[in-house]
Amino acid sequence: MTHKIQAVIFDMDGVLVDSEPFWQQAELEILCDHGVPLTLEDTLKTQGLRIDQVVGYWYQRHPWSGTSPELVADAILSRVVDLIAQQGEALSGVDSAISLIQQQGWALGLATSSPSRLVEATLSRLGLHSAFAVTCSAEHLRYGKPHPQVYLNAADELRVAPEHAMAIEDSFNGLLAAKAARMTTLAVPDPHHRDDPRFVIADHRLDSLSQFTQSWLDTLN
Repeated sequence: MTHKIQAVIFDMDGVLVDSEPFWQQAELEILCDHGVPLTLEDTLKTQGLRIDQVVGYWYQRHPWSGTSPELVADAILSRVVDLIAQQGEALSGVDSAISLIQQQGWALGLATSSPSRLVEATLSRLGLHSAFAVTCSAEHLRYGKPHPQVYLNAADELRVAPEHAMAIEDSFNGLLAAKAARMTTLAVPDPHHRDDPRFVIADHRLDSLSQFTQSWLDTLN
C-alpha cells in the first residue's frame, strides 16, 4: 500500500544527471594509474557507493603504494566535479518531474552519497539550486548508502515522516537505503541495470523520469 505522499526525495547521480560515465571515466583513469586492473564492467560493481567506499573496495583487492586511498578518492572526485561542470546534462524528464511534484504541493529534497562539492557543481550546472528545500550528503556520515541515514536525515529536515516520502533511485544500493528508511520507492534504473532482478523490491518502476506524469501519479492513489 502506498502511504499518502508529502515529499519526494531524489538521489542525484544517475537520477538528476547522467554522471555515471564521468565516475567511470575518472575511476578508470585514476585507479588504473595506481595499478588497479579495472575494466568498465568492474565499475558497475560499486555503483551507488560513496567514493571512499569505492576506493576502499579496490584498495582491498589490489593494494597500491605511494598515495593514500583518501588522496586517490579526492583525485577521482575532483575529476568528476570538473567533468560535471563542463559537460553535465539533466536526464530526460527531470525538469517536468520537479514541476509536477511542486504542483502537488509536495516538499522536495535531495539525498546523495556524493560529497557536497559535487552536489554544488551539479545543482549549479543544471540550474536546480532553488528546486530543493533540503540537500543532504552522506559525505560525513558514518555510513553511506545502502545505510538509510542520509534518507532519514532528509526526511527529518523536511519535517516529513519517512513513510510519507517517496525516494527516487537508480542504483540497487540506493534502493536498499530508501527501503530501509521505510519510504515508498521509485526505481529508475539506467539501461545497464534494467534487467537486474533485484529491482523487484522497488514499489514502483519507470524507465525514465519522462514517464513521471500526472496520469502515472494518479495510479498511486
